[in-house]
Amino acid sequence: MSETQSPQLDPTGVQQFVNQLWDEEIIPALKAYIPIPNKSPDFDPDWEDHGYMQEAVTLLYDWCEQHALAGMTCEIVSLPGRTPTLVCEIEATQPDTSNDCVLLYGHYDKQPEFDGWHDGLGPWLAVEQDGKLYGRGGADDGYAVFASLTAIAALQQQGIPHPRCVLLIEGCEESGSYDLPFYVEQLRERIGNPLLVVCLDAGCGNYEQLWITTSLRGMLPGTLKVKILQEGQHSGVAGGIVPSSFRIMRQLLERIEKAATGEMHPALSVDIPRHAIEAAELMSQILGREIIDQFPWTPGAGPEADDMVELLLDNTWRASLATVGFSGAPSVADAGNTLRPASEAKLVIRLPPTLEAEAAATAVKQILEEAPPYGADVTFELNTAQTGWSAPQEAPWLADAIQQSSQTYFNKPAAHMGLGGTIPFMKMLGDAYPETQFMVAGVLGPHSNAHGPNEFLHIEMGKRITACVAHVLAHVPQRTPE
Repeated sequence: MSETQSPQLDPTGVQQFVNQLWDEEIIPALKAYIPIPNKSPDFDPDWEDHGYMQEAVTLLYDWCEQHALAGMTCEIVSLPGRTPTLVCEIEATQPDTSNDCVLLYGHYDKQPEFDGWHDGLGPWLAVEQDGKLYGRGGADDGYAVFASLTAIAALQQQGIPHPRCVLLIEGCEESGSYDLPFYVEQLRERIGNPLLVVCLDAGCGNYEQLWITTSLRGMLPGTLKVKILQEGQHSGVAGGIVPSSFRIMRQLLERIEKAATGEMHPALSVDIPRHAIEAAELMSQILGREIIDQFPWTPGAGPEADDMVELLLDNTWRASLATVGFSGAPSVADAGNTLRPASEAKLVIRLPPTLEAEAAATAVKQILEEAPPYGADVTFELNTAQTGWSAPQEAPWLADAIQQSSQTYFNKPAAHMGLGGTIPFMKMLGDAYPETQFMVAGVLGPHSNAHGPNEFLHIEMGKRITACVAHVLAHVPQRTPE
Protein backbone atom coordinates (compact mmCIF):
# COMPACT_ATOMS: atom_id res chain seq x y z
CA MET A 1 0.00 0.00 0.00
CA SER A 2 1.11 3.56 -0.58
CA GLU A 3 -0.20 7.01 0.21
CA THR A 4 -1.20 9.33 -2.64
CA GLN A 5 -0.50 13.06 -2.80
CA SER A 6 -3.36 15.52 -3.34
CA PRO A 7 -3.26 18.14 -6.12
CA GLN A 8 -2.81 21.73 -5.06
CA LEU A 9 -5.92 23.23 -3.50
CA ASP A 10 -6.97 26.74 -4.54
CA PRO A 11 -7.97 28.39 -1.22
CA THR A 12 -9.55 31.43 -2.84
CA GLY A 13 -11.71 29.21 -4.99
CA VAL A 14 -12.68 27.09 -1.98
CA GLN A 15 -13.76 30.11 0.06
CA GLN A 16 -15.70 31.62 -2.83
CA PHE A 17 -17.50 28.33 -3.46
CA VAL A 18 -18.27 27.87 0.22
CA ASN A 19 -19.49 31.44 0.68
CA GLN A 20 -21.82 31.20 -2.30
CA LEU A 21 -23.33 27.92 -1.17
CA TRP A 22 -23.82 29.21 2.36
CA ASP A 23 -25.52 32.39 1.14
CA GLU A 24 -27.71 30.80 -1.51
CA GLU A 25 -28.46 27.34 -0.14
CA ILE A 26 -27.42 26.72 3.46
CA ILE A 27 -28.86 29.77 5.20
CA PRO A 28 -32.28 29.33 3.52
CA ALA A 29 -32.25 25.65 4.54
CA LEU A 30 -31.42 26.56 8.15
CA LYS A 31 -34.22 29.13 8.13
CA ALA A 32 -36.60 26.30 7.27
CA TYR A 33 -35.05 23.94 9.83
CA ILE A 34 -34.98 26.22 12.89
CA PRO A 35 -38.82 26.63 13.13
CA ILE A 36 -39.29 22.85 13.50
CA PRO A 37 -39.69 22.16 17.28
CA ASN A 38 -38.03 18.74 17.15
CA LYS A 39 -36.97 18.63 20.77
CA SER A 40 -34.78 15.74 21.84
CA PRO A 41 -36.63 12.71 23.29
CA ASP A 42 -35.83 13.58 26.90
CA PHE A 43 -37.75 16.83 26.43
CA ASP A 44 -40.51 15.45 24.19
CA PRO A 45 -41.36 11.86 25.16
CA ASP A 46 -44.11 11.88 22.51
CA TRP A 47 -41.72 12.88 19.73
CA GLU A 48 -42.80 10.00 17.54
CA ASP A 49 -46.49 10.99 17.64
CA HIS A 50 -45.73 14.67 17.16
CA GLY A 51 -43.77 13.97 13.98
CA TYR A 52 -41.34 16.88 14.29
CA MET A 53 -38.28 14.65 14.35
CA GLN A 54 -39.31 13.02 11.09
CA GLU A 55 -40.04 16.44 9.60
CA ALA A 56 -36.58 17.71 10.52
CA VAL A 57 -34.62 14.70 9.27
CA THR A 58 -36.66 14.67 6.06
CA LEU A 59 -35.75 18.31 5.47
CA LEU A 60 -32.06 17.44 5.82
CA TYR A 61 -32.43 14.38 3.59
CA ASP A 62 -34.21 16.36 0.86
CA TRP A 63 -31.45 18.99 0.89
CA CYS A 64 -28.81 16.27 0.55
CA GLU A 65 -30.66 14.74 -2.38
CA GLN A 66 -31.03 18.12 -4.07
CA HIS A 67 -27.30 18.77 -3.66
CA ALA A 68 -26.12 15.24 -4.37
CA LEU A 69 -22.39 14.84 -4.83
CA ALA A 70 -20.63 12.52 -7.23
CA GLY A 71 -20.66 9.00 -5.81
CA MET A 72 -23.11 9.82 -3.01
CA THR A 73 -25.94 7.75 -1.59
CA CYS A 74 -28.18 9.04 1.18
CA GLU A 75 -30.69 7.29 3.43
CA ILE A 76 -32.83 7.87 6.52
CA VAL A 77 -32.31 4.80 8.70
CA SER A 78 -35.03 4.16 11.29
CA LEU A 79 -35.05 1.54 14.02
CA PRO A 80 -38.33 0.87 15.86
CA GLY A 81 -38.91 3.35 18.68
CA ARG A 82 -35.65 5.18 18.04
CA THR A 83 -35.01 8.58 16.53
CA PRO A 84 -34.15 8.38 12.81
CA THR A 85 -30.54 8.74 11.71
CA LEU A 86 -29.43 10.31 8.44
CA VAL A 87 -26.60 8.45 6.70
CA CYS A 88 -24.83 9.64 3.57
CA GLU A 89 -21.91 7.87 1.95
CA ILE A 90 -19.63 9.47 -0.66
CA GLU A 91 -17.30 7.17 -2.53
CA ALA A 92 -13.57 7.79 -2.52
CA THR A 93 -12.34 9.68 -5.56
CA GLN A 94 -9.63 7.11 -6.21
CA PRO A 95 -9.86 3.31 -5.96
CA ASP A 96 -9.60 2.18 -2.35
CA THR A 97 -10.15 -1.37 -1.11
CA SER A 98 -9.21 -0.61 2.51
CA ASN A 99 -12.70 0.38 3.74
CA ASP A 100 -11.12 3.46 5.33
CA CYS A 101 -13.28 6.54 5.65
CA VAL A 102 -13.68 9.97 7.14
CA LEU A 103 -16.69 9.97 9.46
CA LEU A 104 -18.45 13.34 9.65
CA TYR A 105 -20.79 13.59 12.62
CA GLY A 106 -23.60 15.90 13.69
CA HIS A 107 -27.05 15.88 15.24
CA TYR A 108 -30.39 17.46 14.39
CA ASP A 109 -32.34 17.14 17.65
CA LYS A 110 -32.75 20.29 19.74
CA GLN A 111 -32.87 21.55 23.29
CA PRO A 112 -36.17 22.88 24.71
CA GLU A 113 -37.32 26.48 24.34
CA PHE A 114 -36.09 28.19 27.54
CA ASP A 115 -37.22 31.74 28.31
CA GLY A 116 -35.54 35.15 28.13
CA TRP A 117 -35.42 35.58 24.35
CA HIS A 118 -35.06 39.19 23.22
CA ASP A 119 -37.95 40.94 21.52
CA GLY A 120 -38.30 39.74 17.96
CA LEU A 121 -36.40 36.52 18.67
CA GLY A 122 -37.59 33.08 19.70
CA PRO A 123 -36.51 29.44 19.74
CA TRP A 124 -38.58 28.48 16.70
CA LEU A 125 -38.10 31.77 14.84
CA ALA A 126 -35.20 32.04 12.37
CA VAL A 127 -33.92 35.62 12.36
CA GLU A 128 -30.85 36.78 10.46
CA GLN A 129 -29.26 39.99 11.67
CA ASP A 130 -25.77 41.43 12.10
CA GLY A 131 -24.10 38.38 10.57
CA LYS A 132 -25.84 35.98 12.92
CA LEU A 133 -28.69 33.51 12.44
CA TYR A 134 -30.79 33.29 15.61
CA GLY A 135 -33.00 30.38 16.65
CA ARG A 136 -32.77 27.00 18.33
CA GLY A 137 -30.55 24.37 16.76
CA GLY A 138 -28.91 26.25 13.91
CA ALA A 139 -25.51 26.34 15.60
CA ASP A 140 -26.09 23.29 17.83
CA ASP A 141 -25.76 21.83 15.35
CA GLY A 142 -28.14 21.77 12.42
CA TYR A 143 -25.54 23.39 10.17
CA ALA A 144 -23.22 20.36 10.44
CA VAL A 145 -24.73 18.29 7.62
CA PHE A 146 -24.76 21.28 5.26
CA ALA A 147 -21.21 22.33 6.11
CA SER A 148 -19.88 18.78 5.82
CA LEU A 149 -21.34 18.18 2.37
CA THR A 150 -20.28 21.62 1.21
CA ALA A 151 -16.68 20.94 2.25
CA ILE A 152 -16.65 17.76 0.15
CA ALA A 153 -18.39 19.54 -2.72
CA ALA A 154 -15.68 22.22 -2.68
CA LEU A 155 -13.06 19.53 -3.28
CA GLN A 156 -15.06 17.91 -6.06
CA GLN A 157 -15.57 21.30 -7.69
CA GLN A 158 -11.77 21.65 -7.99
CA GLY A 159 -11.12 18.03 -8.87
CA ILE A 160 -9.28 17.42 -5.60
CA PRO A 161 -9.23 13.74 -4.54
CA HIS A 162 -10.89 12.89 -1.25
CA PRO A 163 -11.28 9.68 0.77
CA ARG A 164 -14.52 7.83 1.25
CA CYS A 165 -16.73 9.94 3.50
CA VAL A 166 -19.63 8.86 5.70
CA LEU A 167 -22.01 11.42 7.21
CA LEU A 168 -23.82 10.28 10.36
CA ILE A 169 -26.42 12.73 11.66
CA GLU A 170 -28.27 11.49 14.75
CA GLY A 171 -31.46 12.59 16.49
CA CYS A 172 -30.74 11.84 20.16
CA GLU A 173 -27.55 13.71 21.08
CA GLU A 174 -29.18 16.21 23.43
CA SER A 175 -30.60 13.26 25.39
CA GLY A 176 -27.28 11.47 25.73
CA SER A 177 -27.15 9.63 22.38
CA TYR A 178 -28.69 6.50 23.86
CA ASP A 179 -30.16 5.60 20.45
CA LEU A 180 -26.84 5.93 18.66
CA PRO A 181 -25.10 2.68 19.70
CA PHE A 182 -27.88 0.69 18.03
CA TYR A 183 -27.34 2.57 14.76
CA VAL A 184 -23.55 2.31 14.94
CA GLU A 185 -23.88 -1.45 15.36
CA GLN A 186 -26.29 -1.74 12.43
CA LEU A 187 -24.13 0.50 10.24
CA ARG A 188 -20.76 -0.91 11.31
CA GLU A 189 -19.93 -2.44 7.93
CA ARG A 190 -20.99 0.69 6.05
CA ILE A 191 -18.93 2.89 8.33
CA GLY A 192 -15.86 0.70 8.04
CA ASN A 193 -12.60 2.05 9.47
CA PRO A 194 -12.68 5.77 10.33
CA LEU A 195 -9.26 7.32 9.81
CA LEU A 196 -10.59 10.69 10.87
CA VAL A 197 -13.73 11.88 12.67
CA VAL A 198 -14.93 15.39 11.90
CA CYS A 199 -17.38 16.71 14.49
CA LEU A 200 -18.82 20.24 14.13
CA ASP A 201 -20.78 20.26 17.40
CA ALA A 202 -18.17 21.99 19.55
CA GLY A 203 -17.23 25.49 20.66
CA CYS A 204 -14.70 28.17 19.84
CA GLY A 205 -12.90 30.61 22.08
CA ASN A 206 -13.39 33.45 19.61
CA TYR A 207 -14.46 33.93 15.99
CA GLU A 208 -10.99 34.87 14.77
CA GLN A 209 -9.28 31.49 14.37
CA LEU A 210 -9.94 27.77 14.16
CA TRP A 211 -10.41 26.14 17.56
CA ILE A 212 -9.93 22.41 18.00
CA THR A 213 -11.52 20.71 20.98
CA THR A 214 -9.19 18.33 22.79
CA SER A 215 -11.41 17.19 25.66
CA LEU A 216 -15.06 17.03 26.64
CA ARG A 217 -16.50 16.62 30.09
CA GLY A 218 -18.88 13.81 30.91
CA MET A 219 -22.36 14.34 32.26
CA LEU A 220 -24.36 12.82 35.07
CA PRO A 221 -28.01 13.95 34.94
CA GLY A 222 -30.56 12.89 37.50
CA THR A 223 -33.54 13.92 39.61
CA LEU A 224 -33.21 14.36 43.36
CA LYS A 225 -36.50 13.88 45.24
CA VAL A 226 -37.03 14.71 48.90
CA LYS A 227 -40.33 13.94 50.65
CA ILE A 228 -40.99 14.66 54.34
CA LEU A 229 -44.82 14.86 54.53
CA GLN A 230 -47.78 13.20 52.90
CA GLU A 231 -49.41 16.57 52.27
CA GLY A 232 -48.69 20.26 52.74
CA GLN A 233 -49.19 21.88 56.15
CA HIS A 234 -49.75 25.42 57.48
CA SER A 235 -46.22 26.81 57.85
CA GLY A 236 -47.06 28.37 61.20
CA VAL A 237 -48.43 25.13 62.59
CA ALA A 238 -45.69 22.84 61.22
CA GLY A 239 -42.71 25.19 61.08
CA GLY A 240 -40.11 24.41 63.76
CA ILE A 241 -41.39 20.86 64.10
CA VAL A 242 -41.25 19.64 60.51
CA PRO A 243 -38.04 20.42 58.61
CA SER A 244 -38.71 21.80 55.16
CA SER A 245 -38.03 19.50 52.24
CA PHE A 246 -36.00 22.29 50.65
CA ARG A 247 -33.69 22.57 53.68
CA ILE A 248 -33.14 18.82 53.55
CA MET A 249 -32.30 19.13 49.87
CA ARG A 250 -29.78 21.86 50.69
CA GLN A 251 -28.10 19.53 53.17
CA LEU A 252 -27.93 16.75 50.61
CA LEU A 253 -26.46 18.96 47.90
CA GLU A 254 -23.81 20.13 50.34
CA ARG A 255 -22.59 16.52 50.40
CA ILE A 256 -21.49 16.71 46.78
CA GLU A 257 -20.81 20.44 46.38
CA LYS A 258 -19.58 22.92 48.98
CA ALA A 259 -21.90 25.88 48.54
CA ALA A 260 -19.34 28.43 49.70
CA THR A 261 -16.58 27.37 47.30
CA GLY A 262 -18.09 25.15 44.61
CA GLU A 263 -15.65 22.38 45.56
CA MET A 264 -16.98 19.00 44.50
CA HIS A 265 -16.79 15.64 46.30
CA PRO A 266 -13.41 13.86 45.86
CA ALA A 267 -15.16 10.98 44.09
CA LEU A 268 -15.77 13.39 41.21
CA SER A 269 -12.17 14.46 40.63
CA VAL A 270 -9.23 13.24 38.54
CA ASP A 271 -5.59 14.24 38.16
CA ILE A 272 -5.39 16.92 35.47
CA PRO A 273 -2.78 16.07 32.81
CA ARG A 274 0.03 18.51 32.16
CA HIS A 275 -0.97 19.03 28.50
CA ALA A 276 -4.41 20.21 29.61
CA ILE A 277 -2.88 22.75 31.98
CA GLU A 278 -0.58 24.02 29.23
CA ALA A 279 -3.55 24.34 26.83
CA ALA A 280 -5.47 26.33 29.45
CA GLU A 281 -2.46 28.61 29.95
CA LEU A 282 -2.26 29.30 26.23
CA MET A 283 -6.00 29.81 25.93
CA SER A 284 -5.94 32.32 28.78
CA GLN A 285 -3.21 34.26 26.97
CA ILE A 286 -5.27 34.38 23.78
CA LEU A 287 -8.63 35.28 25.31
CA GLY A 288 -7.78 37.16 28.49
CA ARG A 289 -10.83 38.51 30.30
CA GLU A 290 -13.13 37.43 27.47
CA ILE A 291 -13.19 34.12 29.37
CA ILE A 292 -15.26 35.99 31.98
CA ASP A 293 -16.77 38.82 29.96
CA GLN A 294 -18.51 36.51 27.46
CA PHE A 295 -21.26 35.88 30.02
CA PRO A 296 -24.22 38.25 30.66
CA TRP A 297 -23.47 38.97 34.33
CA THR A 298 -25.92 40.79 36.53
CA PRO A 299 -24.43 44.23 37.33
CA GLY A 300 -21.85 43.84 40.08
CA ALA A 301 -21.66 40.05 39.80
CA GLY A 302 -18.66 38.00 38.73
CA PRO A 303 -16.78 34.70 39.06
CA GLU A 304 -15.29 33.25 42.21
CA ALA A 305 -11.75 34.16 41.15
CA ASP A 306 -9.78 36.12 38.56
CA ASP A 307 -7.24 33.36 37.84
CA MET A 308 -8.14 32.64 34.21
CA VAL A 309 -6.22 29.37 34.03
CA GLU A 310 -7.94 27.96 37.10
CA LEU A 311 -11.33 29.09 35.80
CA LEU A 312 -10.67 27.29 32.51
CA LEU A 313 -9.62 24.12 34.31
CA ASP A 314 -12.71 24.37 36.52
CA ASN A 315 -14.77 24.50 33.33
CA THR A 316 -13.03 21.71 31.44
CA TRP A 317 -11.30 19.28 33.82
CA ARG A 318 -13.17 19.60 37.12
CA ALA A 319 -16.68 18.57 38.07
CA SER A 320 -19.45 21.14 38.46
CA LEU A 321 -23.09 21.04 39.52
CA ALA A 322 -26.06 22.82 37.97
CA THR A 323 -29.63 22.63 39.27
CA VAL A 324 -31.40 22.98 35.94
CA GLY A 325 -34.99 22.34 37.02
CA PHE A 326 -37.17 22.42 40.11
CA SER A 327 -40.68 21.21 40.90
CA GLY A 328 -42.85 20.73 43.94
CA ALA A 329 -43.32 24.46 44.47
CA PRO A 330 -46.01 26.82 43.18
CA SER A 331 -45.07 30.02 41.40
CA VAL A 332 -44.27 32.98 43.63
CA ALA A 333 -47.58 34.59 42.74
CA ASP A 334 -49.51 31.49 43.82
CA ALA A 335 -47.45 30.57 46.89
CA GLY A 336 -49.42 30.38 50.14
CA ASN A 337 -48.01 30.09 53.65
CA THR A 338 -47.70 26.35 53.33
CA LEU A 339 -44.88 24.04 54.26
CA ARG A 340 -44.51 21.94 51.13
CA PRO A 341 -44.48 18.15 51.51
CA ALA A 342 -41.74 17.53 48.93
CA SER A 343 -39.12 19.10 46.68
CA GLU A 344 -37.76 17.76 43.41
CA ALA A 345 -34.73 19.05 41.50
CA LYS A 346 -33.18 18.09 38.18
CA LEU A 347 -29.41 18.02 38.64
CA VAL A 348 -26.71 17.98 35.97
CA ILE A 349 -23.22 17.16 37.17
CA ARG A 350 -20.47 17.74 34.63
CA LEU A 351 -17.67 15.22 35.05
CA PRO A 352 -13.93 15.40 34.30
CA PRO A 353 -13.13 13.99 30.83
CA THR A 354 -11.43 10.81 32.04
CA LEU A 355 -13.79 9.94 34.91
CA GLU A 356 -15.95 6.89 34.23
CA ALA A 357 -19.53 8.08 34.40
CA GLU A 358 -21.09 4.85 35.64
CA ALA A 359 -18.74 4.69 38.62
CA ALA A 360 -19.42 8.36 39.37
CA ALA A 361 -23.17 7.78 39.11
CA THR A 362 -23.03 4.92 41.61
CA ALA A 363 -21.00 7.03 44.03
CA VAL A 364 -23.27 10.08 43.76
CA LYS A 365 -26.44 8.04 44.24
CA GLN A 366 -25.02 6.47 47.39
CA ILE A 367 -23.79 9.81 48.75
CA LEU A 368 -27.17 11.47 48.26
CA GLU A 369 -29.40 8.63 49.46
CA GLU A 370 -27.54 7.21 52.47
CA ALA A 371 -28.56 8.28 55.98
CA PRO A 372 -31.25 10.77 54.88
CA PRO A 373 -31.71 13.70 57.29
CA TYR A 374 -34.72 13.31 59.59
CA GLY A 375 -35.54 9.98 57.98
CA ALA A 376 -36.93 11.74 54.89
CA ASP A 377 -37.76 9.78 51.77
CA VAL A 378 -34.81 10.59 49.49
CA THR A 379 -34.19 9.20 46.01
CA PHE A 380 -31.80 10.13 43.22
CA GLU A 381 -33.11 8.83 39.89
CA LEU A 382 -30.32 8.68 37.34
CA ASN A 383 -30.72 9.41 33.66
CA THR A 384 -28.17 8.28 31.08
CA ALA A 385 -24.69 8.79 32.53
CA GLN A 386 -22.19 9.90 29.88
CA THR A 387 -18.44 9.52 30.15
CA GLY A 388 -16.32 12.36 28.79
CA TRP A 389 -13.52 12.19 26.26
CA SER A 390 -9.89 13.19 25.88
CA ALA A 391 -8.50 13.33 22.36
CA PRO A 392 -5.52 11.26 21.25
CA GLN A 393 -2.42 13.13 20.16
CA GLU A 394 -2.79 14.58 16.68
CA ALA A 395 -0.93 12.76 13.92
CA PRO A 396 1.64 14.99 12.21
CA TRP A 397 -0.37 15.17 8.97
CA LEU A 398 -3.50 16.30 10.85
CA ALA A 399 -1.66 18.81 13.03
CA ASP A 400 -0.10 20.32 9.90
CA ALA A 401 -3.40 20.40 7.99
CA ILE A 402 -5.24 22.04 10.89
CA GLN A 403 -2.63 24.76 11.26
CA GLN A 404 -2.46 25.34 7.52
CA SER A 405 -6.23 25.63 7.27
CA SER A 406 -6.48 28.16 10.09
CA GLN A 407 -3.66 30.27 8.65
CA THR A 408 -5.23 30.07 5.20
CA TYR A 409 -8.83 30.94 6.06
CA PHE A 410 -8.42 32.96 9.28
CA ASN A 411 -4.90 34.31 8.85
CA LYS A 412 -4.22 33.16 12.41
CA PRO A 413 -2.91 29.92 13.91
CA ALA A 414 -5.30 27.28 15.17
CA ALA A 415 -5.79 27.00 18.92
CA HIS A 416 -6.74 24.06 21.10
CA MET A 417 -9.20 24.03 23.98
CA GLY A 418 -10.99 21.79 26.41
CA LEU A 419 -14.76 22.07 26.33
CA GLY A 420 -17.04 21.95 29.34
CA GLY A 421 -19.89 20.27 27.48
CA THR A 422 -20.49 16.69 26.40
CA ILE A 423 -20.66 14.89 23.04
CA PRO A 424 -21.27 11.21 23.90
CA PHE A 425 -20.37 9.97 20.43
CA MET A 426 -16.73 11.02 20.78
CA LYS A 427 -16.11 8.66 23.69
CA MET A 428 -18.03 5.92 21.93
CA LEU A 429 -15.91 6.27 18.81
CA GLY A 430 -12.65 6.62 20.69
CA ASP A 431 -13.29 3.30 22.43
CA ALA A 432 -14.41 1.51 19.27
CA TYR A 433 -11.66 2.88 17.01
CA PRO A 434 -8.57 3.63 19.14
CA GLU A 435 -6.45 4.55 16.09
CA THR A 436 -8.89 7.20 14.85
CA GLN A 437 -7.89 10.85 14.61
CA PHE A 438 -10.31 13.64 15.54
CA MET A 439 -11.09 17.12 14.27
CA VAL A 440 -13.66 18.46 16.72
CA ALA A 441 -14.62 22.06 16.05
CA GLY A 442 -17.66 24.31 16.00
CA VAL A 443 -19.27 27.74 15.89
CA LEU A 444 -20.42 27.99 19.51
CA GLY A 445 -18.34 30.97 20.56
CA PRO A 446 -18.84 33.94 22.89
CA HIS A 447 -22.50 34.87 23.45
CA SER A 448 -23.80 32.18 21.03
CA ASN A 449 -25.65 30.70 24.02
CA ALA A 450 -26.52 27.18 22.93
CA HIS A 451 -29.32 25.67 25.06
CA GLY A 452 -30.28 29.12 26.36
CA PRO A 453 -32.12 32.15 25.02
CA ASN A 454 -30.92 34.07 21.95
CA GLU A 455 -28.89 31.17 20.56
CA PHE A 456 -27.20 32.15 17.31
CA LEU A 457 -24.99 30.80 14.57
CA HIS A 458 -22.09 33.10 13.63
CA ILE A 459 -22.40 32.90 9.83
CA GLU A 460 -18.86 33.97 8.91
CA MET A 461 -17.43 31.47 11.40
CA GLY A 462 -19.55 28.75 9.81
CA LYS A 463 -18.23 29.61 6.36
CA ARG A 464 -14.60 29.59 7.43
CA ILE A 465 -14.89 26.35 9.37
CA THR A 466 -16.45 24.75 6.29
CA ALA A 467 -13.43 25.82 4.23
CA CYS A 468 -11.08 24.48 6.93
CA VAL A 469 -12.81 21.09 6.81
CA ALA A 470 -12.36 21.01 3.03
CA HIS A 471 -8.66 21.78 3.48
CA VAL A 472 -8.19 19.00 6.05
CA LEU A 473 -10.12 16.47 3.93
CA ALA A 474 -7.81 17.22 1.02
CA HIS A 475 -4.85 16.18 3.17
CA VAL A 476 -6.15 12.91 4.59
CA PRO A 477 -3.65 10.19 3.62
CA GLN A 478 -5.30 8.02 0.98
CA ARG A 479 -4.13 4.50 0.34
CA THR A 480 -4.18 2.86 -3.04
CA PRO A 481 -2.94 -0.60 -4.10
CA GLU A 482 0.73 -0.57 -5.11
